[in-house]
Amino acid sequence: MTIHKPVTFAKTRLDFTAILNKRVNDYFKTNEITRHATPEMVIKTLIMFILYFVPYGLIVSGAVAGMGWLVLLTVIMSLGLAGIGLSVMHDANHGAYSNKKWVNNLVGYSLNLIGANAFNWKMQHNVLHHSYTNVEGEDEDINPRGVLRLSPHSAWKRMHKYQFLYAWFLYGLMTISWMVFKDFERIIRYHKTGLAKRNQANIVNEWIILIATKIVYVSYIFVIPVLVTPLAWWQILIGIFIMHYITGFILAIIFQPAHVIEGTEYPLPDESNTLETNWAIHQLRTTTNFSNNSHWFSWYIGGLNFQIEHHLFPNICHVHYRNISGIVKSTANEFGLPYKSTRTFVEALGMHANLLKTLGEKP
Repeated sequence: MTIHKPVTFAKTRLDFTAILNKRVNDYFKTNEITRHATPEMVIKTLIMFILYFVPYGLIVSGAVAGMGWLVLLTVIMSLGLAGIGLSVMHDANHGAYSNKKWVNNLVGYSLNLIGANAFNWKMQHNVLHHSYTNVEGEDEDINPRGVLRLSPHSAWKRMHKYQFLYAWFLYGLMTISWMVFKDFERIIRYHKTGLAKRNQANIVNEWIILIATKIVYVSYIFVIPVLVTPLAWWQILIGIFIMHYITGFILAIIFQPAHVIEGTEYPLPDESNTLETNWAIHQLRTTTNFSNNSHWFSWYIGGLNFQIEHHLFPNICHVHYRNISGIVKSTANEFGLPYKSTRTFVEALGMHANLLKTLGEKP
């Protein structure tokens, strides 16, 4: 088993963290509102599942004919699929959907229902990414991925020179990679490194859940359509690929500009494996908001354009991020700390592309 000394954060400027937490807590107490899901969130959950499962039902029932209509239904499914990932399972697997653990677990397993794995996601996203955002060797989101270099501390390869061009095509493969390869690779790695054990996971149970839910997913997304529709198996595979490619691209272009963007920082721990700031300030240095004035965009992507608020308060449901963002920004300004934000989503994507180009240059 790999022995790994954990990275720690400096215990400095803890007054910022204490004051920010108090102000946010006071907001909820004063207004007598829950930190978890509201009726708006429940309605959104239903809409995202409808977007995914109603088109699926129309396809397998044969109620819709014509390749053009089938492609359109597949595209709508991809929007629902991405919406479940961005707006539903994300909150639940952070424990933010409900104050009841069983509700969070149930809704969180919607990730398994759409082909991925909640346990792996929690380890990779909650434990590693949220704890050690943009820290080389800790945050798997920026770990070297062969053809992509997402950190200035990663090894450079000649191919990286063109990543600002080809990265966009690879982003669409994200969920396909998770579904087919990464879920199996990650559960093995998290077991070997002891990460699963440190998080009180029963690895046998997690393997059973992974395999069982993969079978369920393959059964309804591929086997049933093969059996009940006139479509050829290869046509169904193409439909699945289109759906996941659109979904993967949507997820990638939402998550990447939040951290892999011009102006973000990539702190490294010192010789004692300690980072120079406390955890909250580290999140401000490594995270960027975008398009905070767009309400519909924010609604669809689960408030993840308020990425700073999400990283500082991942256990608060995203429907509250807009309302607490003013508290976070003013408190950061009061302490002379960064609060990074771009005006539009397009601007954020442009800055992400610029950083991809910069990281692609030979050091």
